[in-house]
Amino acid sequence: MKNRLEQIRKQRGIKQEELADALEVSRQTIGSLENGRYNPSIVLAFKLARYFELSIEDIFIYEEEARG
Repeated sequence: MKNRLEQIRKQRGIKQEELADALEVSRQTIGSLENGRYNPSIVLAFKLARYFELSIEDIFIYEEEARG
């Protein structure tokens, strides 16, 4: 799943470690989210949205796979 997490975090001048501490996850989790290697749990997605005062859709871009 694509996301704008890194862009949003950098715009606000927040380091990966600061965000990880605020959300009670590891810095590696934040890095994996930003690189698209890891999709968040719904709970973590809500925590991120609340932290940044955005909607989940403002952060994460859901693209349905084409069905043939």
